[in-house]
Amino acid sequence: MTTEWKGKSRGTVLGYRIFVFSMKKFGLGVAYFILCFVAFYYCLFARENSRSIYYYFRKRLKYSKFGSLVSIYRSYYVFGQTIIDKVAISSGMRDRFTYEFDGIENIQDTLKQKKGGVLLSAHVGNFEISEHFFGDLKEKTSISLLTNDIEHTAIREYLDSVTRKSDINFILIREDLSHIFEINAALARNEIVCITGDRFVKGAKYVTCDFIGKEARFPAGPFLLASRLNVPVLFVFVMREKGRHYHLYARKAKAGKRDSEALLKEYAESVARILEKYPLQWFNYFDFWGTGNK
Repeated sequence: MTTEWKGKSRGTVLGYRIFVFSMKKFGLGVAYFILCFVAFYYCLFARENSRSIYYYFRKRLKYSKFGSLVSIYRSYYVFGQTIIDKVAISSGMRDRFTYEFDGIENIQDTLKQKKGGVLLSAHVGNFEISEHFFGDLKEKTSISLLTNDIEHTAIREYLDSVTRKSDINFILIREDLSHIFEINAALARNEIVCITGDRFVKGAKYVTCDFIGKEARFPAGPFLLASRLNVPVLFVFVMREKGRHYHLYARKAKAGKRDSEALLKEYAESVARILEKYPLQWFNYFDFWGTGNK
């Protein structure tokens, strides 16, 4: 089995078209109803993904066998909800959802320093709707998201065609490291640079850290970079709650400058705490711990 993330997420343009059509013609309720069947389909046919998330529930969270199997379905369903919500919010349905800030003062204080900041997030919850939170900040800012070129797929192009154009600026990771200059330019404009720290592609440098009771591999780049930029670093997660409610958490990192190891440890602990509250919203459907899912 492939243990690394392959650089792209599962899904097709057709699948997104079906959800967008259902949502716009019949409402969010119908889109969520269709999702019940889609989640079941993934349980049956996305076997590698299901095996990986089963390991997470069974071995790391210590759920029963039955509880782990049920949680696989629930995880796919919640993941689908976050995708539908992202499209809905970007299509002008922001008022159908409610939002809550937790640690907003940390983001405000970062922007007041006028040297930008780094947000370290993860593939949990629904971070891509964070720009709709930041629109309510007193200190206005722009967001740049560091991403892999392989993630720019036909799906993203399709979503751009049916939703309001995102204000997020994508900075592509390049082999010649020119993305470093783009990051520094964004910070100089007092902008926020968001980096996810929980996925690496095969061949990339990685570091290990205890995560939910077992050593796991994390990409080295985000932590080396964030610890050397001399700007505030925050851990930020946007989590889905009941009743179409989203909760943004923002916490300041305490690790010292150039201490990437301490930053990684703090990050892993922060993600683990979030998952204690929202265990179904871990959306890394691959062999994250490199165990062969045994």
